[in-house]
Amino acid sequence: MKHSYELTFIARLDPNEEVINNTITQVQQWVEAGEQGSVTKLDRWGKRKLAYEIDKQRDGYYVCMFADIDGDALPELERNLKLSPDVIRYLLIRAGH
Repeated sequence: MKHSYELTFIARLDPNEEVINNTITQVQQWVEAGEQGSVTKLDRWGKRKLAYEIDKQRDGYYVCMFADIDGDALPELERNLKLSPDVIRYLLIRAGH
């Protein structure tokens, strides 16, 4: 059964905009993998200063993604987010009713 989730993540900042777009596309593909999820809204917050340095990064590219995801697909999605060198931090929460 699919539920609504909000996925906010910080992509590693790169001078080349295409690298950031590829990271966002990759995360979207992970969400939609195996037709177990679908992105309903993608909100790019853009470059922001981090509260503290993470992996020698002081800035990051913030993205907020709303999606309907099957609960069985969550472990694989979180695994991919944790292992990705291009995603600095992420927060996946179940959206309100």
